[in-house]
Amino acid sequence: MDSIAVVGASLAGLRAAETLRAEGFSGTLHLVGDEPREPYDRPPLSKQILAGEWDVDRLPLSTPEKLAELGATMHLGDGAVRLDAAALQVRLASGTELDVDGVVVATGARTRTIGDPKSGLFTLRTLDDALGIRNAMSRKPARVVVVGAGFIGAEVAASARGLGLDVTMIEMAEAPFERSLGAEMGAVLADVHRDHGVDVRLGVGCEEIVGDERVRAVTLTDGSSIETDLVVVGIGVVPNVEWLEGSGLTIDNGVMCDETTLAAPGVVAAGDVARWHNRHFDETMRVEHWDNAITQATHAAKRLLHGESVGPYEPVPWFWSDQYDRKIQLAGRTTDFDSFAIVDGDVASRKFAGIYGRGGTIVAVLGFNRPRHVMRYRGLIDTKTSWDDALAAEF
Repeated sequence: MDSIAVVGASLAGLRAAETLRAEGFSGTLHLVGDEPREPYDRPPLSKQILAGEWDVDRLPLSTPEKLAELGATMHLGDGAVRLDAAALQVRLASGTELDVDGVVVATGARTRTIGDPKSGLFTLRTLDDALGIRNAMSRKPARVVVVGAGFIGAEVAASARGLGLDVTMIEMAEAPFERSLGAEMGAVLADVHRDHGVDVRLGVGCEEIVGDERVRAVTLTDGSSIETDLVVVGIGVVPNVEWLEGSGLTIDNGVMCDETTLAAPGVVAAGDVARWHNRHFDETMRVEHWDNAITQATHAAKRLLHGESVGPYEPVPWFWSDQYDRKIQLAGRTTDFDSFAIVDGDVASRKFAGIYGRGGTIVAVLGFNRPRHVMRYRGLIDTKTSWDDALAAEF
């Protein structure tokens, strides 16, 4: 290949570009991003940035020197608007057309929104979002309402409480993370937030964001109302695939890839936007986590350069979430789990490790301040250890 376009200039896109160079690609390399900023890290946005513990200069994923060594033509603030997969041509918002020999699709995802735009209503995905929320929090609002108790919502709630703000967190499910952790463990996480003074309301949704130009209240589906001038919505993300309409790629809740991350001849995908069949779990998945963005981007770049010899991409997904004094980690997949057991510590102390099983095999491990156990059991998941052997394991 003489030229490659990496579309998406966040974590997955940058790691793909770096891997291409590390694997010996010396041709023309384009790095395309819709944000004007150089690639930066997103996990600290809901924690260290909101809390005011970090300055923004700690966020870049690379240094100016390393970016220069990458030798890429940077198209920042000039996102892709069209792909012709057959011709391997990428069109940018500026009208620039990139005719290349290979494409890495790493356009990530964007936040779901509710209500009309108004002052005091935020989602959190970009640095500008985080700075806007931090500025609003610095004005000491009477109450912060967080809509959604997923990872972003829960971390925003924890950060706001750390600043001494009153917080209400509302969630349609009966427990935070119920879909990923199960009802029992989701309830434990809800109690962690209650322990720290959050008004947690479960099984209720947001009916309306009240206010014309500025937020004044949130009306809930149970008929109650909460007065507030700061609402942060964290109800999940949508993969950025609209620009791929008519591209020739298969789009279904992301870019559909084969087991090796190939989406079409000369086109691979990685990160939040990629959906593929993970043979390890016999499950088609799209993973929205930091670690997967790195490992999948690395795999996809190698697949683009070296072909089928790279083999399938079949990781054990892993993520973490820092909330208060708890580091919550989950490795594996909890989809349709039929067994669960605490294997270390106890739930009452909020310091424990628990494992999930499906069909007689360990498929996931959850840890509250148990990083060593999570990594050890992750190894058992990787080797498809039986449920009985996982229960008998001693670490």
